[in-house]
Amino acid sequence: MTDEQKQKIKEFVVNLVKEYHGKKRFKPQDLEKEVEQNFQNENITRKDAKAAIKELTDKGELIYGYAGGSFLTLPEDQTQ
Repeated sequence: MTDEQKQKIKEFVVNLVKEYHGKKRFKPQDLEKEVEQNFQNENITRKDAKAAIKELTDKGELIYGYAGGSFLTLPEDQTQ
């Protein structure tokens, strides 16, 4: 996976979480499936998606929440 592909995955994941913020809670596995389906023509695997999601959480662009199960969400300062 190239840096360009990784950046596209990260943008896709963040935009997806932003779009559904307050409406749907994404588990990490759900986001991996979405990435795999969306980028299937570019040979992006779930492993690639997992690596990109890990980078997003390590940098604090996405954080884990818990309400009956773990999910990924935006930090409070990015929800506006």
